[in-house]
Amino acid sequence: MAQFDQASIGPAAETTASRSDTASTSHAVSPPPKARATLILTSAVTAVALMIYTAPMVTLPETAAALHTPVSAQAWLLNGTPLGLAALLLVAGSLADDYGRRRLFLSGTFALGLTTAVGAFLTTTWWFTLARIAQGAASAAILASSLGLIVHAFPAPQARRHATGVWGACVSGGIAVGPLVAGAMPTWRVAYVVFGIVALLLAAFGARSLTESRAPRGGRPDIIGALVFSLALGALVAALTLGRDGWFRMPVGVLLGLAVVLTGLFVIVERRGRTPMIDLRLLRHPRFLASSAGGLFTGLAVIGLFSFMPSLLQRSIGMSAIGTAWLLMLWSGISFLTALQVRRLADRVTSRQQLAAGFVLHAVGVVALLGSIAAHSWTRLLPGLIVAGIGSGLLNAALPLISVESVPPTRAAMGSGAQQTFRYIGSCAGVAMTIAIVTSARTAAHGADLAVIVSAVLSVLAAVLVLVLRDRD
Repeated sequence: MAQFDQASIGPAAETTASRSDTASTSHAVSPPPKARATLILTSAVTAVALMIYTAPMVTLPETAAALHTPVSAQAWLLNGTPLGLAALLLVAGSLADDYGRRRLFLSGTFALGLTTAVGAFLTTTWWFTLARIAQGAASAAILASSLGLIVHAFPAPQARRHATGVWGACVSGGIAVGPLVAGAMPTWRVAYVVFGIVALLLAAFGARSLTESRAPRGGRPDIIGALVFSLALGALVAALTLGRDGWFRMPVGVLLGLAVVLTGLFVIVERRGRTPMIDLRLLRHPRFLASSAGGLFTGLAVIGLFSFMPSLLQRSIGMSAIGTAWLLMLWSGISFLTALQVRRLADRVTSRQQLAAGFVLHAVGVVALLGSIAAHSWTRLLPGLIVAGIGSGLLNAALPLISVESVPPTRAAMGSGAQQTFRYIGSCAGVAMTIAIVTSARTAAHGADLAVIVSAVLSVLAAVLVLVLRDRD
């Protein structure tokens, strides 16, 4: 684990860290009695959150038609959830550590079920987008607090590595199953009702099986920081979404400028706050930077491309929603299996090297997709999807582990929230960028090839970056 001086942790956390070290020693041989239940429940809820997140990948044409959403606004149907995730993951991680991971996890699960079920009955693009943002906010509470709960339940390093690997595999599993379930339902509205009911049932089960844990620092929640960060991210995503109609228009420039100003203001707020969402001193540590870069480029290069690909296949090749769901299942299913097996590499490959390998394999896989849309052949996609799926599995297994390794143990939820914030910022930007590239090209096939090349280049850049960002001796 990366080394941190006591000043970077703070006096309150230092006291808690001592208690955590004692707990780690006492539980090194036998984990807490409810550890397995904690892993099962947090992994299951995480999978459901990812299923809800990815459902629009295959239902986008049907949803857009039902909501009368123009092409220029369809990015919002995909970007609503990642926007809510990115905006609140940081503050959710801090709140979980300070006020209770179980409390935040259960609140997020209940809110996810409620907002998802309500979303099934909305009839306008505006209200549906707001519901998706609310789903993202609820998912932020789930994703940030779940790793904190796992770290508390599995204090021994080897057990923690196994547990985070299972959790990462469930991220891939949710991505795999979500589009398949949504595509198999009679309508997208029925799918949302089903997802909502499942989330509510899991919330009820969690209330009986989870144990509370926290590492309070004292002070008040960083509400100002959360508000400024959310506004900055909203301005950035709006600029990227509007940019497809022309990058040099006045509204785009104003929004980008506003995003920059608000980001600067966020840095000032975080430096002066007593209990900031994120301790900016962590940016001095290479492992934290590698974790953040890994999350950002996973969103940009991987999620951005594969979020829009099912819709592209339906429109260009004429595949059905369920057909594209099965095709996406090949990629995400292999990712799930890879993430489950990657723990066997723990003694030979570091999480940073695993990240780099995942990005390289993704680049190789997507390059193999070139020309598939122009050839109107889904079978030509198969080899590339298999290789890219292996790469995605390596990423999903490494990212949660490096996120909790990159911060002090008492700030595990904050570390998870920081890495996933960058992941979903990248997702928002990647989806908007992919749609802009595809729709602005002379043909959809040409645009798809351009988007694939951009994804591959970004992946190679990410691999180099995470290898360079290594801990100094």
